[in-house]
Amino acid sequence: MIDFFINLNPVLQAFIATLFTWFVTLLGATIVFFFKNINKNLMDSMLGFAAGIMIAASFFSLLSPAIVMATKLSINVWLVTSMGFFFGGLLLFIGDKLFEKKYNDDSSTKRVFMLILSITLHNIPEGLAVGVAFGSIMYGLDGATIANACILALGIGIQNFPEGTAVSVPLRREGYSRKKAFFFGQLSGIVEPISGIVGALLVLKIRLILPFLLSFAAGAMIYVVVEELIPSAQTGEHSNISTIGLAIGFVIMMILDVALG
Repeated sequence: MIDFFINLNPVLQAFIATLFTWFVTLLGATIVFFFKNINKNLMDSMLGFAAGIMIAASFFSLLSPAIVMATKLSINVWLVTSMGFFFGGLLLFIGDKLFEKKYNDDSSTKRVFMLILSITLHNIPEGLAVGVAFGSIMYGLDGATIANACILALGIGIQNFPEGTAVSVPLRREGYSRKKAFFFGQLSGIVEPISGIVGALLVLKIRLILPFLLSFAAGAMIYVVVEELIPSAQTGEHSNISTIGLAIGFVIMMILDVALG
């Protein structure tokens, strides 16, 4: 099986690897099937947990790799990352205002839309990164080996588990059925196989804009955390529960990223 994978075209390797990362997102989304009754305190803690995951992912999975990539590519690090981060948040802000205007500020529907959009934006550059890692093998670029590419895919895949949960659990809290919450949770990761193929095919061009895309996704995620998740998690009587959930989510995601990075 391993020999079969090694002998495949790098584009197919990237596709299979990103199918794996999407599948782990799907597994994370299945968490909603384990909750029979929605307890307010439990759901607030899970919202905080999701916020902690997204805050940690925005730095350890997105901004930090963007800084490293920009440095290696001799790109102006602070300019690219700050612009990417700013425009990522700006896009979500504009989308937020347009959504309010169209749907008369249906906060529940808006939270669902913003959450799915931010996680999906986050998964696109991750899929591109895996695709670039495998596509770089074709060009013999420095450090481009199948082992390194597989380790990257494994790391992204494992950290996708809590991200699938970070989408499906808040949707369940908003009143979505378990099946719908699961569906949208896994759907946020389906962009990774698509972007993985694009990254492998356009490796030389994508490498140059990856730092910006990673920072862009980070800005979008932080906007959703501050604008939607944290306020929603603080509505109950015991707001400290969501704060503890945030800390736990952050630490778990940080450990996954640092240990697998």
